[in-house]
Amino acid sequence: MTRTLIKGGSIISMDRRIGDFVKGDVLIEDDKIVNIARSIRAANTKVIDATSMIVMPGFVNAHIHTWQTGIRGIAGNWSISEYLHIMHTQIAPRFTANDTYLGNLMGSLNQINSGTTTVFDWCHNNATPAHTDAAIAGLREAGIRAVFGHGSPKPDAKKGQIPYTHMPHPRSELERLRKGAFASDDGIITLAMAALGPDFSIWEVTEHDFRLAKELDLIISTHVWGGPNSKAGQGYRKLAKQKLLGPNHNMVHGVYLGDNELKLIVDSGASVTVTPEVELQMGYGAPLTGRLRKLGVNPSVGIDLESNISGDMFGAIRIAMQSQRNLDNQRLVKKSGLQAQQLSITPREALGWATIESAKALKLDKKVGSLKPGKQADLILINKNDLNLFPVHNPIESVVFHANGSNVDTVMIAGEIKKQNGKLKYRGIERKKELLARSGRRILKGLKIQ
Repeated sequence: MTRTLIKGGSIISMDRRIGDFVKGDVLIEDDKIVNIARSIRAANTKVIDATSMIVMPGFVNAHIHTWQTGIRGIAGNWSISEYLHIMHTQIAPRFTANDTYLGNLMGSLNQINSGTTTVFDWCHNNATPAHTDAAIAGLREAGIRAVFGHGSPKPDAKKGQIPYTHMPHPRSELERLRKGAFASDDGIITLAMAALGPDFSIWEVTEHDFRLAKELDLIISTHVWGGPNSKAGQGYRKLAKQKLLGPNHNMVHGVYLGDNELKLIVDSGASVTVTPEVELQMGYGAPLTGRLRKLGVNPSVGIDLESNISGDMFGAIRIAMQSQRNLDNQRLVKKSGLQAQQLSITPREALGWATIESAKALKLDKKVGSLKPGKQADLILINKNDLNLFPVHNPIESVVFHANGSNVDTVMIAGEIKKQNGKLKYRGIERKKELLARSGRRILKGLKIQ
């Protein structure tokens, strides 16, 4: 048995019963937290001095297409229509299985480096089983906790081909994974469906996919636009009528759904993930943050695309919170002519979206998302002495308003240290960076994109 004592840190537990500590200790045995207190005495432990650190749960990134890591910085000027046309019809088909492996490996290492311990890897560029297996291999090698969302590509159909909108999710692949890599749900990586959903498929495919997810007891996550010509609202009403809409569903975006449809989804127990920066850029509209809060639920938060934005979850929290604060303030002024006397969202609530609420969305909240005895030791240490944070008067506000990935000193996943003293433990990263760069150059070669 390995015992680790994190000593003297400012603890943000994100658990109401545990609370926070100006100065406290966390005792870990193997992969689990066994005690949190102001002071812990324990023999035969490895001690981590956290007197200059904030100790908190690792971020849970509830939505990211990790395979796009090797083509960072190409989509910063794209709308959603440009993204769908260029990424899925021109770029994605150029990916080999090895490109996918490199993207998932390096993207996951970046997530760890930036303080994220869990990702929902929404993998929808897996044209072959080899692509799927390579994506999983990249996650495993990085050592990140992940929900692997098995998706399907969205290429333009050639003459005589069936369009992707009419293609049911491949049962054979899910069954292969269920019998192989994901025979158990107890591993550090678990399986989900990243399905087309009612906005990107015909009704027969939507029904098939939701029934398959229910049969295999998998989370089924879908992208939803919900615009004027969208089929999503009607599709969700049909799913509810057939009792296929429920807590195993995770909806992403959904910004133009009507109030009735959104309430139907929320009332079913489904989770909703916002990816605020991408939604604001690509013409999705305002993130659903405020509308969800009015319905009495909290969003989960994800990055979405590193092809156009940073993978840093600190930034995602800030954008989600501040954009909604702005909308709330504007509504108040328009309604009463008065400026807000109290802001609508607290930093603690926003931090919860990217920790415990995202863990709930992935059905991992019994394992991760907060610091509590019995839970997995997935946590991060943030250096309070860094110039952009010092001096720290309020740890939560320092995390939410001032911190970024460079301030993450230590990352632990399932009790194993993945980053320490500001450096990843992964060996051979420079060689993998070189391979990732080559991969990106080959994929983009000859493409005329802006």
